[in-house]
Amino acid sequence: MTLSSRLDYERGRLRCTSPYKQEAFKTYAELKKKMRIILENHIGERPVAVYRSRRGTWGEWFEHWEMVNGKPTIVKQGWQ
Repeated sequence: MTLSSRLDYERGRLRCTSPYKQEAFKTYAELKKKMRIILENHIGERPVAVYRSRRGTWGEWFEHWEMVNGKPTIVKQGWQ
């Protein structure tokens, strides 16, 4: 959730059904490059959640990211 997505949700803009922002990335490397900006704009108590599939495996992998000592860090990960 970002401040702008929360305000859009509260004011009923764009027919938002959730204050949480979803964004798709073509590659994991692209996501990791932007993770610092994403975490700096993130508000709320929950960590940033990343869901992705891994090549050659069945299922969906999840990661929870937070800023730890000023660095984007995975605090929890696994299969769901």
